[in-house]
Amino acid sequence: MAFLETVKSLITAGGFFAPSVPVHITRAPGRLDLMGGNDDYTGGLVFESTIREATWAAAQLRSDELIILKNQTATDAGWQGDITIKYTDIPDDAAVRNFANSSPSIRWTAYVLGTLYYLKKKFPEQIKTGVQVYMESTVPLNRGVSSSAAIEVSVMKAAAAAYGIGLAGIELALACQWVENVIAESACGIMDQIAVVAGKEGFILPLVCQPCLPEPLIELPNELQIWGIDSGVSHQVSGIEYEAARAAAFMGYKIICDWEQIPVAVDHRSDIERYTDSRWDGYLANLSVSLYHEKYEPILPLKMSSSEYLAQYEFHVDPYTPLKEGVNYYIRANTRYAAEENYRVQLFSELSRGASLAPTKRAFKLMGELMYESHYAYTQCGLGAKATDFIVELFRKEGVENGIYGAKITGGGAGGTVAILAEKSASDVVQRVFEKYAQAGMGDPYLFEGSSDGADAFGILTING
Repeated sequence: MAFLETVKSLITAGGFFAPSVPVHITRAPGRLDLMGGNDDYTGGLVFESTIREATWAAAQLRSDELIILKNQTATDAGWQGDITIKYTDIPDDAAVRNFANSSPSIRWTAYVLGTLYYLKKKFPEQIKTGVQVYMESTVPLNRGVSSSAAIEVSVMKAAAAAYGIGLAGIELALACQWVENVIAESACGIMDQIAVVAGKEGFILPLVCQPCLPEPLIELPNELQIWGIDSGVSHQVSGIEYEAARAAAFMGYKIICDWEQIPVAVDHRSDIERYTDSRWDGYLANLSVSLYHEKYEPILPLKMSSSEYLAQYEFHVDPYTPLKEGVNYYIRANTRYAAEENYRVQLFSELSRGASLAPTKRAFKLMGELMYESHYAYTQCGLGAKATDFIVELFRKEGVENGIYGAKITGGGAGGTVAILAEKSASDVVQRVFEKYAQAGMGDPYLFEGSSDGADAFGILTING
């Protein structure tokens, strides 16, 4: 309601929004990665929840070719929140990237101008005029809860509605992933975008990332609740730790394919460039855990430099993580993670489905143990962080006797947020751990509690000026 009142206040003669012209309002929440984290780009199953915090966008068509953006959250953060540009100033991918990268103060425009450019590129017949967009967000930035996906989805859905374009579901999520990969140059998978599009309050979204196959939503058992604690340690999908872990997984995939003499080639079926093969379709998650350990782990190096790898294997099969000199790529650990995490998430998903019908503490304990295993695997991949390790250890010490079943680092790792699975009655325990962490001085924490509807469930609110 507060956002709606703000939009109404901006509808005045000579104001930001013109009277008597429809304004289309959308909302996209952030997401909490309960399980799956870094196996989305290798085609694994992920298990995602939405959070209460969200990004709001309001879009209105113009009669000229101008794009006018007003991002109140960017202004509040000390960045340049007001932007005016013409569609003709961003004729191609490179122009959008160059504009967004021209100053740190307008870097956020990659996620917004990128969505508008995508719409113009894909739907040229519907987009004949400019648009103005107002945005606000309560999703914390760089904390592993998909602040970028929330702004991409909210803006693209609002602008598409203004232009009379029906964009929803998988199509909307894939479009926003394209923006993040190609324009923002962040090597994310699809899980962030589809979670904030298709999530629902009180439910978890299982998703097979091949490339985007949502499964029926799962309602958590009544006894359980999910929390998140932002460690206060900044996480970035474009950070070197995440990029190195992702690249190492694809290096392992190529090594295995070469060992099996299976050709790897570019897959031209999607706008999002990727490589594929005839056996696993380009997805390491399709490699079974037992076969990985029996046949392939012994042939994988513990680590390699980019020059060592390219000298033996010729080319890198992930277009979004260019190999860099001076970086150690932990190939064995990250390839193992791709197979094992997909297996863990499948177990977690089936336990969740069963527990929603016939809840047992044994199922809850097993779910929690899978979370702890997943957390440790992040460390093996080079994606751990002292702050998130400390939070997880605090919850582990509280134990099942205090209603705590599991905790793990989320998303891209290397900082960011910890997800917690606990009994609803354990809210005081969660608060106590939160306060202990805050007092430790390792970061300025934030507590995520509760969920909310995704962008599609919220829909589009239209007011007529």
